[in-house]
Amino acid sequence: METRRLQYLYELSRMGSMRAVADILGTTTSTVSQQIAQLSRETGARLLEPDGRGVRLTPAGRRLAEHAQTILAAVDAARLDLDSGAEPSGTLRVAGFATAIRRTLMPVIEELAERHPRVRIVVLEHEPAESLKLLAADDLDLALTYDYNLAPDEVGADIETLPLWSTAWGLGVPTAEAQRFTAGGLMPDAAAVFSAFRERDWIGNSRNIADETVLRLISSMAGFEPALRHQSDSLDLVEDLILAGLGVGLLPADRPQREGIAILPLHHPDLQLRAFARTRRGRSAWPALALVLQRLGNG
Repeated sequence: METRRLQYLYELSRMGSMRAVADILGTTTSTVSQQIAQLSRETGARLLEPDGRGVRLTPAGRRLAEHAQTILAAVDAARLDLDSGAEPSGTLRVAGFATAIRRTLMPVIEELAERHPRVRIVVLEHEPAESLKLLAADDLDLALTYDYNLAPDEVGADIETLPLWSTAWGLGVPTAEAQRFTAGGLMPDAAAVFSAFRERDWIGNSRNIADETVLRLISSMAGFEPALRHQSDSLDLVEDLILAGLGVGLLPADRPQREGIAILPLHHPDLQLRAFARTRRGRSAWPALALVLQRLGNG
């Protein structure tokens, strides 16, 4: 069996249509169909069956696609491992959320420019779902993503994950409205904090549903549905909206203090943002990527 044909089958199992496979692999639907048909003849198994106006994998096709994932990852690992002792070089495509790029990636870029000038990094700013989609399509080498402990991200078995760091998050509110909590010295639990602002509008993230999931989860514990009126992926804009009296929203607990805004800690349950470095399985042996992952893990 040719690995290229296995890749067509594997991508079909992920993407669900031959058109999508053709687009992602830069070929035609006819080629996809022909290659999978040839694979079916080689294996002696029926791999596809009609599904309306399209096709779907048979049970045998699904089983072979699972093997294909393992085989393709092993081939990638073997190919990269042959040159694992070489001086790291090449262009590394990295996408991530702004905080991780500034906090974690930029120091690595500065170091590599001095010590490993043959490694070139292309930086793309994306929210986690966007980065993972690009990674799955092989348009990226490395994705810097995040989730919350209360809204964990789900990634497939074909993704390798390196935990980077975590940080507490709280609820950003106008300072004047936070005094009722700070005066007593003891903070109530997260649900009670949210309940105190149940009549206010709330601010979500325009490009990542995890923030909304957390807001709805804690609000449900307090017995209300939050009015999510505003969305922004910029923490500066979230603060501007809070200062304008337009709503309250989640902010990092360690964010530099801004006059007029208080960040109320959330406990029971605590809220933690968790940052990760994610790669396609079998790719991390590439010297350039291995070097960057090592530096990120030491950060």
